[in-house]
Amino acid sequence: MKRLLKLEEMLMFALGMYLFAVLNYEWWWFLVLLLTPDIGMVGYVFGNKVGAAMYNLFHHKAVGIALYLIGSYLSLPLCQLAGIILFSHSAMDRIFGYGLKYNKGFKFTHLGEIGNSNG
Repeated sequence: MKRLLKLEEMLMFALGMYLFAVLNYEWWWFLVLLLTPDIGMVGYVFGNKVGAAMYNLFHHKAVGIALYLIGSYLSLPLCQLAGIILFSHSAMDRIFGYGLKYNKGFKFTHLGEIGNSNG
């Protein structure tokens, strides 16, 4: 099952790359912006609860999809780009086992505990 879920995330990441290719941006923008959603980790400076909320906001695929759809509807390529980056980054994180966070701490995710070989 774990391999199947990773394959699913890889395909979602590929979808993000495809949607990016449809926009009129140079490819290097994708590479430069791909890690920007990790700015959500700054919330952990204010504690686990705020950290988890901020991290999850920047790493929730539905937020990325909503931004992309709003950008498409309103013909706002920058909004589409933000949605694609959030969606693609979230898929990439899940490939590596980083899921949405619980209030308990950074290493506690919906995919299991980070660093735990059983997770």
